[in-house]
Amino acid sequence: MDRLICGDVGFGKTEVAMRALYRCTSSGKQAVLLAPTTVLAAQHYRSALARFKGFGVRIVLMSRHLSARDKKEAIEAINEGDVDLVVGTHAALGARIKYPRLGMIVVDEEQRFGVNQKEKLKSMRTGIDVLTLTATPIPRTLQMALTGLREMSVLQTPPPSRKPVETLVRPATDSVIAKAIGKELARGGQVYCVAPRIGDLESIAGRVGKLFPEVSISIAHGEHADVEDRLLRFSEGESQVLVCTSIIESGLDISTVNTIIIFSAHMFGLSSLYQLRGRVGRGRLQAQAVLTFEPGYELSDDGKNRMDSMQEFSQLGAGFQLAQRDLEIRGAGSMLGADQSGEVNSVGFELYTELLHKTIIEIRGAKARGEIENLDDVSVAPEPGPGEVSGVESQYR
Repeated sequence: MDRLICGDVGFGKTEVAMRALYRCTSSGKQAVLLAPTTVLAAQHYRSALARFKGFGVRIVLMSRHLSARDKKEAIEAINEGDVDLVVGTHAALGARIKYPRLGMIVVDEEQRFGVNQKEKLKSMRTGIDVLTLTATPIPRTLQMALTGLREMSVLQTPPPSRKPVETLVRPATDSVIAKAIGKELARGGQVYCVAPRIGDLESIAGRVGKLFPEVSISIAHGEHADVEDRLLRFSEGESQVLVCTSIIESGLDISTVNTIIIFSAHMFGLSSLYQLRGRVGRGRLQAQAVLTFEPGYELSDDGKNRMDSMQEFSQLGAGFQLAQRDLEIRGAGSMLGADQSGEVNSVGFELYTELLHKTIIEIRGAKARGEIENLDDVSVAPEPGPGEVSGVESQYR
């Protein structure tokens, strides 16, 4: 299996993964659950311990925060086959780690992994099932799924009582910031203030502090050694406003936070903006995402497209549509190379898709005739029969 599961935040991707991991480990195989950040890996680790309690599944966590001694013991246990499930960041793909009976790899937040890390996965995947989870696949991955190189499932049913997040694009003036934060604090909630650069956090925290002197503010970013503790303390209500980088993009689930202000939103990619917006609105209250830009700053065409797309696709389950828009904006990239996005304007997107689909069918035919010996990684849908249309053609017709 090499399947992509595309579903919005909270739509059940992790639930599907947990059940698949159980089937794998209960069959005597090892499994790996990869996450892009230590925060998300730690959250998955705690969830796995709770879910597999009483089933005899041996689980270890692999991340850069482990001590040298703990990491050495974990690697030895994995190499000897004494571990059933490894939950971790890219540290779980280290050169010293050898999986004697690996059966499955689950990659969460696939869009956050680089091509080199994905190539490492490819080298491990002979005879291994691969399940990839994402709300907004990168153009390269989405194109591979649409053209039949990968299988894809889309989760479209929202959780009960979930409301769409109201999305606003505004200049980052004091009045806009004060109105958004004040409205949330008035109903007893918490607020995220997200910036693209670590160097901006202190100034934003100071700015919020001047507007709301009585409010407690905390700061968190990936270079803090205690970043997980900071996020945990915020989730427990230690502060009312968290000023942070996109470290919260993956995995953070706090139902009391229903307002997010994204500063210099044009500097974030469409996928990141969508993931960040998904951090709010996890409860029953109406949530709000305010995408800001510096007053007087002239947005680029791509920046405007991203902002417009975020406002246009604000309904529940819009991640797949946003990913398609991202594919149109950035292009599909190199299917077999290192580029994860690229320009297709020279031929047009629909023609590019048609040419690629025809090429895959030709390769598949050559393989069937025995003209190609080594094409195990290519798996395409069968050619449509009389009167039928391919998935790609129906998608864009």
